[in-house]
Amino acid sequence: MDYALRRRNMVESQIRTNKVTDEAVIAALLEIPRERFVPEIYAGVAYVDEELPLGDGRFLMEPMVLARLLQLAQIEPGDSVLDIGCTTGYSSAVLARLARTVVSLESNERLAAIADANLKRQGFSNARVVAGPMVSGAKQFGPYQVIFIGGAVAGVPPQLIAQLAEGGRLVSVIRSGSGIGQATLTRMIGAAPSHVVAFDAATPYLPGFVPEESFVF
Repeated sequence: MDYALRRRNMVESQIRTNKVTDEAVIAALLEIPRERFVPEIYAGVAYVDEELPLGDGRFLMEPMVLARLLQLAQIEPGDSVLDIGCTTGYSSAVLARLARTVVSLESNERLAAIADANLKRQGFSNARVVAGPMVSGAKQFGPYQVIFIGGAVAGVPPQLIAQLAEGGRLVSVIRSGSGIGQATLTRMIGAAPSHVVAFDAATPYLPGFVPEESFVF
């Protein structure tokens, strides 16, 4: 199977056609072999334009949404990035091609071990996998110029925003209930964060970021 061709087709048909013009993001997506970050049974469909199941209710984010969030984050080569919900390490691999260092945070220990093995196998020495609660972030390695949240959240916890450096950017998909999410850029300017909605995204929730159920009497 010609994965390089499938990868290029993904970029040309899913990424460039959906307002992604950042050449650094495009180059990283063309380079990273997505098929090596999914269960073997899904390698043949690694480049489809939808989320891929990874077990335990987790998903690999749709390529178009990933690419647009990365572009929104405006990642610079010297940036330190926190990748929340790294699953099997694919998003961290792409981020590691764009930034100086990546901290890959994953609450699922099985996925964290897979991510660590995948990143080492691909030769990434600038990405560190940390297993722990995603909602808490990884303050010990911060502050970060960029925080990337790899799934939908009901809201961005203040403790994550507090881990941004001055001028730092946090990108996430914020959802309310079962409705479609909104890809949002949160930027830390001075003591107050600002929020800008960029596009709609039907992205699954991350564990720990699901809205609390409300009761109607």
